[in-house]
Amino acid sequence: MNTPRRGLYSGSFDPLTNGHLDVLARGLQLFDELIVAIGIHPGKTPMFSPVERTEMIAAATRELAGHERLRVVEFSGLVVDVARSQGAGFLLRGLRDGTDLDYEFQMSGMNRQLAPAIDTIFLPASTGVRPITATLVRQIAQMGGDIGGFVPPVVAKAIKEKVRRAG
Repeated sequence: MNTPRRGLYSGSFDPLTNGHLDVLARGLQLFDELIVAIGIHPGKTPMFSPVERTEMIAAATRELAGHERLRVVEFSGLVVDVARSQGAGFLLRGLRDGTDLDYEFQMSGMNRQLAPAIDTIFLPASTGVRPITATLVRQIAQMGGDIGGFVPPVVAKAIKEKVRRAG
């Protein structure tokens, strides 16, 4: 019996964007199983709790082909440690531009030193989602801008509600 190809896609996903969805959809074409690993950083104050992010990812990915091969976990610490604990042999990373490329190459080199059995796969962002960042989405929403083109509908609704309650 063949061992399944298992990939791990990590990030804060605060919030999940259409760029993240693009990488997830394409990752499901590459792997038998794909784990979305939500990084929890104690020094940061996220817009959404880990539970809320998990629920939004589940809701936004239900329509993706192969979504039943996707699961979500939370982690703090090193991404290679969560990859090992989940049995993932690959880290999946999206690249928007040259800045991402420089940073991700550096990270992949360090991760390879820490965990030689885990490799990194880079996917260039699709043209339509290249400029989207979660930080910009949060900023636009907080200033009353329309974020509908940048995030899945379930996420747009959740952000609008958070901003409304905060304002």
